Amino acid sequence: MNKAHKTLLFPLVALLVGAYFLFSGLAEAKGFLAPLVTAIILALLLIPLGNLIEKKLNRTFSSLLSTILLFLFSIGVFVLLSFQIKSFVDDWGKIKATMAPKIEQLQNYAYEHTALSSKDLETYKEKNDIQSMLTSSGNSGEKAFNFINSVTSFISNYLLTFIYIFFLLNYRKRFKIFILKLFSNQRKREVKQIINETARVAQFYLRGKLILIVILSILYSIGLGISGVSNFILIAVIASFLTLIPFIGNIIGMSLALIFGYLTQGETSILIGVILTFTLVQFIESYVLEPFIVGDKVDIHPFFVILAIILGNMIWGVMGMILAIPVLGIINVIFNHVPSLKPFGFLLSTDNSNED
Repeated sequence: MNKAHKTLLFPLVALLVGAYFLFSGLAEAKGFLAPLVTAIILALLLIPLGNLIEKKLNRTFSSLLSTILLFLFSIGVFVLLSFQIKSFVDDWGKIKATMAPKIEQLQNYAYEHTALSSKDLETYKEKNDIQSMLTSSGNSGEKAFNFINSVTSFISNYLLTFIYIFFLLNYRKRFKIFILKLFSNQRKREVKQIINETARVAQFYLRGKLILIVILSILYSIGLGISGVSNFILIAVIASFLTLIPFIGNIIGMSLALIFGYLTQGETSILIGVILTFTLVQFIESYVLEPFIVGDKVDIHPFFVILAIILGNMIWGVMGMILAIPVLGIINVIFNHVPSLKPFGFLLSTDNSNED
C-alpha cells in the first residue's frame, strides 16, 4: 500500500468508526436526548409567541404562559384522539363481522392461486395458539410490568419535555450569550447571524407544518366523511400528523384509511372515495399548500431527507423520524456559514448554481 492510499485510508476509517460510536451513543442516550431535542425545537417555535407576550408580562410569566398554551394544545389533540379511539373500540364487534367475509375471500384466493392449503393455515393457527398460551401464562406479570413501565416512561418524558421548554424559553438570552462567548469578537456577528437563522428555519418549518396539519385534517375529514368512512375524524387527524414524516407518512395514512374504510365496511364506493380523497388532497398539499405555507426554508435535497428519516428511525424511532428534518435543516445552516463546511452544505441543499 503506497503512502497516498494510507493517507486516505486512515481518515476514512476514523470517520466510519467515529460515526458508528456517535450514532450508537445517540441511540443509547435516547431517554435523555429525545425529550431535550424535542424541547429545543418546540422552544424555537414558541419564541415569537413568547416575545409577543413579553410586551405585557415579564419573561418568566411569558415563558410559563407559552409553555402552558402548548401543553393545553397537546392535551386537546390527545383528548380528540381518545374519543375517536373509544368510538372505534365500541364498534370493534361490528368491524370484525364486516371484515370476516373479506378475510375469507382473501383466504380462498390464496388457496386457488398459491400453494397454500387450508390445512397449512390450520396448522399455523394451532401452533401460534399453543405458543401464545405458553408465553402468556408464564409472562403475564412481566408483560403487565413492561406496559406500566412504558406508560410511566412516556408520561415522564412528555412532562419533562414541557419543563425543558419553559427553562429554554426563560433562559434563552443566557444560552445565546454563552454561545457567543465561545467565539472571538471578530466572529460574534457571524455566530449571531447563524443563531438567528437556525431559529428562523425551525420556526418557519414547524409553524408551516402545524398550519398544514390543521388544513389537511379538515380536508381529509370532509373527503372521508363524504365517502362514508366510519371514524373518519380519527383517521383524518392521524393521517395529517403522519405528514410530519415526509414521503412515508402519506403512504401510511392512506393505508390506514383503506384498512379502516374499505376493509371494515366492504363497499366499493368507500374504496373509490378514499383513493380519490387522498389523491386530491395530496396533490393540493404538494403543489398548493406546501410551497406557500412551508416553502423551501428547509433547503434539503430529497435524497438526504430520505437518509435522515431512515437514520432517525434507527436511532430514536418515530420521534427520530419527526425530528430528522428540522435538525438536518439547522445543521445545514451551520454548514453554509462555516467556510470549511460549505461543501457539505452544498451537498445537502438543492442549490444547483455551483454545478459545472
